[in-house]
Amino acid sequence: MDTKNIMIVGVGGQGSLLASKLLGFLLLNEGYDVKVSEVHGMSQRGGSVVTYVRYGSDVASPIIDEGEADSIVSFELLEAARWLPYLKKDGQIVTNTQQMDPMPVVTGAAEYPENLVEKMREKGAKVDAIDCVSLAEKAGNLKAVNLVLLGRLSHYFDFSDEVWQNAIEKCVPPKFLEVNKKAFELGRNA
Repeated sequence: MDTKNIMIVGVGGQGSLLASKLLGFLLLNEGYDVKVSEVHGMSQRGGSVVTYVRYGSDVASPIIDEGEADSIVSFELLEAARWLPYLKKDGQIVTNTQQMDPMPVVTGAAEYPENLVEKMREKGAKVDAIDCVSLAEKAGNLKAVNLVLLGRLSHYFDFSDEVWQNAIEKCVPPKFLEVNKKAFELGRNA
């Protein structure tokens, strides 16, 4: 199997590392060679966090170069747009519609760009944008946005619900399991 590439992008503290861990676990359990690489910006201060998940029959490197990502999973709209050059032609973006102001916007030095979903689509990207914050809230915890996103991403894979549920059970602490399973289902059915 050819190597497939997924980028998980967001802002520090949003749960992208758990999402990459869960996805890596699932793919490894399905028999793929998996490489995961985490690249932290100023994640502790709300900066960009990028995780590369590569899988296939033989994966040599954990790094994804521009134009190689089959999918980008984004916790925030501007992060999806920022990493768009990494998406393959006909690649898929799954993004939360949440907008978090970066420091230049907070200080008034810049404005948050408008119509980002439309702009990404104009550049040829397939964009699946949903309000993950509302769905996570409905599940019972705002921090479950990561599982809402993975639920939505699951539409683009041929893995059964049982495979996803097993990965969730193995990677999520027991006290958060029920909320995270609900968040996954809400994202899957959105």
